[in-house]
Amino acid sequence: MRSAALLAVLLAAPVLVLPAVAQPAPAGASWSQDPSSGCRFTAPKSLTAGPTFWTGTCKDGLATGLGMLRRRDGNTPGPAFYGDMQAGVPKIGAIDLDGGFVVGQFKDGDIGQGEVEPNDRINGFTTAAKAALAVSASYKVQNNAASARHYEGVAKTLALQADF
Repeated sequence: MRSAALLAVLLAAPVLVLPAVAQPAPAGASWSQDPSSGCRFTAPKSLTAGPTFWTGTCKDGLATGLGMLRRRDGNTPGPAFYGDMQAGVPKIGAIDLDGGFVVGQFKDGDIGQGEVEPNDRINGFTTAAKAALAVSASYKVQNNAASARHYEGVAKTLALQADF
């Protein structure tokens, strides 16, 4: 009987619903926003400051899943991160810089900081290749065959990096 009374009190009690609050950016990082879509994310430091665009899924206003963060100066493309984002935060992937790739997990505000374990290297390039294929597929849907082919080529290059 006592448990039935307690259950009745609990069921009758008002429920307090709080609005969702965005989690803070990881240490050493801050939130950025895609100027076109408004999707929010934490960009790896290697992408440098400036307009950065997300190509991928935006869930609850945050970059999520496989995709690409591309730094741009007007029409000039800059470095790109290909990888996996979770609630706006990079998890693993590769950054395509002019001098080559930086690969690994996201920590200390950037990708591939410190010694990168062989499995993280393989997983980073594999994830990056899948992300580049996802970007290619999004351009195919937009009937942009040239960009779709370009990112298919990027995916092949990234996949080859995993074979060392």
